[in-house]
Amino acid sequence: MSSLQVGYTPPMSTPARRSVLKLLATAFALPLLCASAHAQDWAKTRLEASPRHHEYATLKHGDRTLQAFVVYPEVKQKATVVVLIHEIFGLSDWAKEMADELAGEGYIVIAPDLLSGGSGPNASGTPSYPDQDAVVKAVSGLDPAQVTADLDAAADYGKKLPAANGKTAVAGFCWGGGKSFAFATHRHDLSAAFVFYGPPPPDVTSITAPVYGFYAGNDARIGATVPSTITEMKAAGKKYEVATYDGAGHGFMRAGEDPAATDANKKAREQALAKMLSVLKQVSTMPMAKLGAPANSSKGQAKNTADAAPMCHDMKDMHAGSL
Repeated sequence: MSSLQVGYTPPMSTPARRSVLKLLATAFALPLLCASAHAQDWAKTRLEASPRHHEYATLKHGDRTLQAFVVYPEVKQKATVVVLIHEIFGLSDWAKEMADELAGEGYIVIAPDLLSGGSGPNASGTPSYPDQDAVVKAVSGLDPAQVTADLDAAADYGKKLPAANGKTAVAGFCWGGGKSFAFATHRHDLSAAFVFYGPPPPDVTSITAPVYGFYAGNDARIGATVPSTITEMKAAGKKYEVATYDGAGHGFMRAGEDPAATDANKKAREQALAKMLSVLKQVSTMPMAKLGAPANSSKGQAKNTADAAPMCHDMKDMHAGSL
């Protein structure tokens, strides 16, 4: 005679169990995918509310053509140009919103989509990739020489704008921060280079512009490169001002703007942006010949709280030219 145990459920067959596990995995994954897809909705909303003029410019060099997002300030006088280099996430809504924010402070900002200009289904750049993983993979595989040529095209374009005052700065974030530092070794008419938590180039001796580095206290991967870079820049007679923000995580310029930002990331972003704007103001009024001085280091005052913003990439080679 058979009996039924109360609270007992007979084990599922292996195929049935796999089906249930698959359904559960999908159920848990969907919210995460949605969260990832809409993680920058706040940036897109702010961008759409901007009163400033946005346009896409076509940049050409050699047989290559790429697109750049350009934002103009609402000012009477001619403005300094800032070439903005996106993160490893491509020309995202946040990168464009960051460009708009800088334009709101009185600067012409040119943000090239370094994934545009190719051939095939992804020729139109960042928006043509199916997901963030594909973008990260594509940016990671960009040829450093091509990136430099693309940035040259962006800087050249800015120099020719009637609304520009002839001065150019470069700013990059994470992967783009490394490219900003590397671009300063190549381009000798830059008024300033801003490096946000990016790695240094292998050789700094050819740099002519002052370099301003902004780093997170909770980012040992990049922070470990700073002391030796200070030494190298000082030995080469280059200006390298460093600020490290205690408690902030890698990517704090983006993470600190998120409505869910930690206090440390928010404070780091505010202080770093204030420093950047102060330098840009000096750049806009100072003669080119006076832009330069010995290296030095400063320490940010952000609260020392544990925080780990999402990493831009998992870089094995710390030089700016590679991942």
